[in-house]
Amino acid sequence: MTASDPAGNRWSSLDRPPLNAAALRQALLRPGTLWTSFDVVESTGSTNTDLVARAAGTDEGAVLVAEEQSAARGRLDRRWSAPARSGLFFSVLLKPGRHAIPVERWGWLPLLTGVAVATGLARSAGVETALKWPNDLLVTVGGEERKAGGILAERAGEDGVVIGIGLNVTLGKDELPVPTAGSLALAGAVSTDRDPLLRAVLRSLEQWYGDWLAADGDPEASGLQEAYASACSTLGRTVRAELPGDRSLTGEAVAVDGDGRLVLATGEGVQHPVGAGDIVHLRPI
Repeated sequence: MTASDPAGNRWSSLDRPPLNAAALRQALLRPGTLWTSFDVVESTGSTNTDLVARAAGTDEGAVLVAEEQSAARGRLDRRWSAPARSGLFFSVLLKPGRHAIPVERWGWLPLLTGVAVATGLARSAGVETALKWPNDLLVTVGGEERKAGGILAERAGEDGVVIGIGLNVTLGKDELPVPTAGSLALAGAVSTDRDPLLRAVLRSLEQWYGDWLAADGDPEASGLQEAYASACSTLGRTVRAELPGDRSLTGEAVAVDGDGRLVLATGEGVQHPVGAGDIVHLRPI
């Protein structure tokens, strides 16, 4: 039983049916594929927290999905929530250390995930998803870019990374956490059936991760760097980077470098790579 579903009835909203875990498991868990386990829980605090906690004894390719999260987190430990079954809230366990991928290249994994999500949604929902560096998923609603989801990567032991994805699917205008948020439904998705959407995103993630592993984590050789730049709506804009230590830097976002950092060109003609921080878009392309 959850606060948003007081009757405890998984079918209380016919517009938001539960995920078909058995069918998804059958479709995804096949020999020779990345995915090794697939679990759906009715509610939890955070799928990332749960998967990080059990990562040491879990095979790479574990997928944990929650119909509702009560303590979901974004970057900088920000909290957010959404009605039960209104989106896709899930985490995956990847273990690049077991493939001898240099640790300094692991920072590309959240960017890789963004590309994979955008690719999967284009195929399954007919929605163009733009990427705001480093981890926001944007859709267009009424001619404006709106945040419809985000990605959070957390280290899991010596060889692993847990990547969490949160995506608003069927949220209506009156359900948005903030007026500037969006959802696939509001962006005019041709489908908001979460089962095929999740399948498409996970298959896309498997493909991009496999290509990245095959290239020893090289973002250029795998095609990841070019794909990310093509989908990144931050590039070409004047932005303000809010940096650790209450510092800020304003400039034009001109590139994403080989380390996954956003390169800003300031008015003085100096280029500054930004590896961490909040990015505020100040001027449209």
